[in-house]
Amino acid sequence: MLNLTNIILVFLGGGLGSLFRYGIGLLILSNFRIYFPLGTFVVNILGCFLLGLVLGLVEGKKLISPEMALLFGTGFCGGFTTFSTFSLEGYRLIEDGEWMVFLGYTVGSIGIGIMAAMLGIKLSR
Repeated sequence: MLNLTNIILVFLGGGLGSLFRYGIGLLILSNFRIYFPLGTFVVNILGCFLLGLVLGLVEGKKLISPEMALLFGTGFCGGFTTFSTFSLEGYRLIEDGEWMVFLGYTVGSIGIGIMAAMLGIKLSR
């Protein structure tokens, strides 16, 4: 059932997550001039880690409420991570013939992302 409080929590968290994603992207873009999509890579790995932490804090130690899990997990992490951007950038790398960059980006994002989520869960339990 829809709950207005939960909707507002997800909305606020998503907005904050999007702002943080934008800020980190600008920060990285202004400091690194490489062909690798580093901003999206960093945000996705960090987002995987943060979502793992939230999950561990809710399910493991039960230190945050389900409502805060909506704010931080569904909202913030959902607005912060950029899987759709990851997919588009992967397509562009393929289109540009940058197969090795594409493979490194894809394998690194998924593999390190899963490891970051695992680390977040383990650290929070």
